[in-house]
Order: sequence, then structure tokens, then C-alpha cells
Amino acid sequence: MSHSDTIPLHPSSQSDIDEIENLINSHPSSVLPARPPSDARASIPISSAPIPSPAFIPSNLPPPTNPKTTPVPSVSSAAPKPPLPPRASEPGGNISASGFGSLPNTLTEPVWDTVKRDLSRIVSNLKLVVFPNPFREDPGKALRDWDLWGPFFFIVFLGLTLSWSASVKKSEVFAVAFALLAAGAVILTLNVLLLGGHIIFFQSLSLLGYCLFPLDVGALICMLKDNVVVKVVVVAVTLAWSSWAAYPFMSTAVNPRRKALALYPVLLMYVSVGFLIIAID
Repeated sequence: MSHSDTIPLHPSSQSDIDEIENLINSHPSSVLPARPPSDARASIPISSAPIPSPAFIPSNLPPPTNPKTTPVPSVSSAAPKPPLPPRASEPGGNISASGFGSLPNTLTEPVWDTVKRDLSRIVSNLKLVVFPNPFREDPGKALRDWDLWGPFFFIVFLGLTLSWSASVKKSEVFAVAFALLAAGAVILTLNVLLLGGHIIFFQSLSLLGYCLFPLDVGALICMLKDNVVVKVVVVAVTLAWSSWAAYPFMSTAVNPRRKALALYPVLLMYVSVGFLIIAID
């Protein structure tokens, strides 16, 4: 097939083309006239001379007077400075004993420092409980920094002293003495709490254990002096001493009407220990 060959159009297509050509020829394109040029705008003259500063007009008003300013005291100078924390060497410097402040970190301290701190606490509590002092009338102040190392030591020491004094069955004597003192302290503490006493459980255990110190001294003397008369006298004195040490703490912890119910079991336990000291041969 060559390029000169032509394909005849369909009659409908030919009529459409003729209609389009007629529309184009019937509406010739008209060119709008150009807009006439506008008049020249008035230009604003610009001067290169500097602009003069405005003239100052004096005012007839009187000059303002400065009011007297009262000095305001600064907050930092007026506020009182907080007191410095007490040092460890000063009296009352033990923060943990006073009940205020954060406890010192004892996890990284040497073992000897821990032992010295515990021994000093035991000696301090022993003085407050057993020996005369102005804090005996207030159990809260006397045993605020209570511990259980001192009572445990006094119970074990009394059991060992009685076992050394016995000629036979030393282990059984120690077991009976240790069980009597440990169970007795727990029962006496529960008795005080059931009577409505205002005392901490472990604080009461600590108190009853420290009150065994006079009986420990009496048991040691009776072990060295094998005489019945000496034993009776020593046990009577140490028994009265232990009862005197426990009386103010137990009596103030309960209602005055129930004081006898709280003191009688304590006296009974100390009397039992005294008879055990005399009977051991």
C-alpha cells in the first residue's frame, strides 16, 4: 500500500467536518482594540536634604517629685537561718536516738565500729533501766532507742552461769533457764498488752531483759560463793533490785486499777529465777 492512496471518509464524518468549517467561517475572530495609554501620574519630589529634627516645646507642668521609697527588707536577711545539725561529739548529737532525721548508713562501716556502737547502746540502756536516773518516770524517754542484743546477752549469760554452777546435767539446766526466761518475757509482754498497756512489744521484751542484770550479778556471786546463807542474802538483794527496776515501766504502761495484774507476773518470774539460783548446786 503506497502513501498516495487515500481512504474515502464516511458520509457522516464528512458532514460533521463541513458543519465545523461553516461555524468557523460564519464567526470570524474579532480583535479588541488596544487600551489607550493612561495619563502620566504626578511624581512626588524627593529631596536629598536631611530632615530637620522637630523643635522642643517646653512644658509648663512642674517636674515630678520622687516619692520616698521605704526600703523593703530582703527575705534572705529577714528569715532566720536554720540551726546547724549537731555534731556527733556534742550532747544530743545522736540523731537516731532523738527520733529525728535520717538514720546513718551502716552498711559500709567497719565491723568494729558496729560492735562499739552496739556496746555503747547496751551500756546506755542499762544505765537508764537499772540504775537511778531522772528518766525512769518516763518509759518512752528511757527506752526510746531500745534493742534486743542486751536482753539476749543477759539471758544467755544467766543460763550459762546456772549451767556452770550445776554439777550434773549442765545442758538441761541451760535449756530450762533459757526457755523460762525467753518464754516468760513473751508471756509477760502479752499480759501487759492484753491489759490495755501502751507499750511496744519489743520494747517490753527489751525492758524485761535489762531488768535481769541484777539477777545475773547475783548468779555470778552465788557461783563463786558456795554458801546457802550468802546465796539467800544475795538473791534477796538482787531480786529486790530487779523488781525495783521493772516497777516504774510496768506500772505506767497500764491503767492504775490494773497495776497489780501487770506487776504480779513479773515479780513471780523473778522469784522463780531466784529460787533456781539458790537450788542449783
